[in-house]
Amino acid sequence: MRAIDLAAKDLTQLVRDWKSAVFLVALPIVFTLMFGFAFGGFGGGQQDARLPLGILDQDDGPLSAGFLELIKTSDVVRPVVEKGSEAGLEKKVRDADLAAAVLIPAGYGDALLAGTPRRLIVIAKQDSAGQTALAEVQAAATRLAGSVEAGRLGAQAYEDQARLSPSTVKGLADEAARQQFMLQAVERAVAAWKTPPLTVEVRQSGAVAAEESSVVQSGFSHTSPAMMVQFAIAGLIGAASILVQERKTRALRRLLTTAISRGEIILGHYLAMFVLILAQLAVLVAFGQLLLKVPYLREPVATLLVMVTTALWTAALGLLIGALAKREEQVILFSLVPMFVLSGMGGAWVPLEFTGKTFQAIGHLLPSAWAMDGFENIVIRGLGLESVLLPAGIMLAYAVGLCALAAWRFRYE
Repeated sequence: MRAIDLAAKDLTQLVRDWKSAVFLVALPIVFTLMFGFAFGGFGGGQQDARLPLGILDQDDGPLSAGFLELIKTSDVVRPVVEKGSEAGLEKKVRDADLAAAVLIPAGYGDALLAGTPRRLIVIAKQDSAGQTALAEVQAAATRLAGSVEAGRLGAQAYEDQARLSPSTVKGLADEAARQQFMLQAVERAVAAWKTPPLTVEVRQSGAVAAEESSVVQSGFSHTSPAMMVQFAIAGLIGAASILVQERKTRALRRLLTTAISRGEIILGHYLAMFVLILAQLAVLVAFGQLLLKVPYLREPVATLLVMVTTALWTAALGLLIGALAKREEQVILFSLVPMFVLSGMGGAWVPLEFTGKTFQAIGHLLPSAWAMDGFENIVIRGLGLESVLLPAGIMLAYAVGLCALAAWRFRYE
């Protein structure tokens, strides 16, 4: 009961300070909106997510145009018509502006029609994106070559029929007419690839379809949980400062003359930080759900579990900061440095799945990465309660460890 009274005192003191409201609610909302709109806002899920494939057409003929039409039908790569040189393409691939690039050499179409095809020049890295784009280029080139071969066989069949029945079928007048016949056949074949007669339709069960339809992707699906995790740490500045002020004014030492114990003092301050952060997360979750349409409440129990465990470890971090800091300036330093490190390394700024394996492994040594995993399993990946049990368990372990360390370092003066 004494610990609850102490927590209530801390919370009353924090509520009276308008700067706490700025750090806890106003700033995370502003940054969520700013970065969310930068990543596409409400329409972020409608952006073309295909890999950019640069195409430099030096042939500029009907067959190179047919290759471009085939690439446009890809679900994996998005053609980007380039002007310049092969060196320019290499630079864009090296700088990751393009996943890969294709140079169609001059004479490519004529060589295909003559039956002596020239090779396309493909520039790609030895990474997953580059090799995926390379596979799509090979598929399109194979389809085009097959279309040309079909045209050649069609022209041969037509001429054979003209020789067998010269009275009813007229042959091709010359080589130009033959090529024109083949080009028409290729054009029809390329058009046929856009709507193939045989397709595979994949259907999901109604339960899975209903589950996935509730997950709405937007530019806020990452930034909303990211800013919650980041500013949960920033919000500890005011709470940790209370401990420093009480130590400086010797209020903590005077508490020794009362019936309250050392453990109750530590618990009281910890409860205040926990309630403060949990309330902050609740407000930001409500804001994200109601105004930004981030589907936190599609799994309310899972969301609550991630919120509680996030509040537990951040409050424990705040208690440790309050135990270590000797001045208010140190509280700011000890809060902001972990905020930037935990946010940057934990995937709040850039999703960890977009980084390398080494960075991901290092990031998951931090509780912030598990907090991001928990929230994004719900709002981005559409997973349920089972998916947040591991992140919640790891965050709880961090909370216990940080609390133990804070209790060990706690001083009255």
